[in-house]
Amino acid sequence: MGINLAKGQRIDLTKTNPGLTKVIIGLGWDTNHYHGGHDFDLDASAFLTDANSRVIEDSDFIFYNNLVHSSGSVEHTGDNRTGEGEGDDEQIKINFSKVPTYVHRIAITVTIHDAEARNQNFGQVSNAFVRVVDADSGREVLRFDLGEDFSVETAVVICELYRHNGDWKFNAVGSGFAGGLAALCRNFGLEV
Repeated sequence: MGINLAKGQRIDLTKTNPGLTKVIIGLGWDTNHYHGGHDFDLDASAFLTDANSRVIEDSDFIFYNNLVHSSGSVEHTGDNRTGEGEGDDEQIKINFSKVPTYVHRIAITVTIHDAEARNQNFGQVSNAFVRVVDADSGREVLRFDLGEDFSVETAVVICELYRHNGDWKFNAVGSGFAGGLAALCRNFGLEV
């Protein structure tokens, strides 16, 4: 069992776990039981940014329509459209040794697909979590449970992995956005 983090906490990943080069970012959630006529489709994404938290190229945005970064450093394993079942609902694999040098941060986000049209928001999502797993051993390194802090938000920056003095660290962000994926893309410098 890994370390449980609270919102705002930061922790070393590679310094305290020597040899950790490949991780799986597992994301999971449940939707509260209500009937709005539509299923919930939550989508994980990764924004590979520079030191100013800006995406340099469109290809630095990894999501269900761009599953693998050109460097091979970040891979989205595919879209789970219902969130049914136990464990991780979506996963993003990261190989730190392949991350291009211009990338300083990897922001992991979750958005609700068609949230506005379906009248859905993160106030209707519960038990959301992110966990970091050592891809080689399968050991859970850390976990961050988001709690129930959201109401009208349709997108959340769950966490960031960032470089610091040659090592990778983890920041439990848990910051919500209204405006869904478009608002997130603009936040990271992408044209929508």
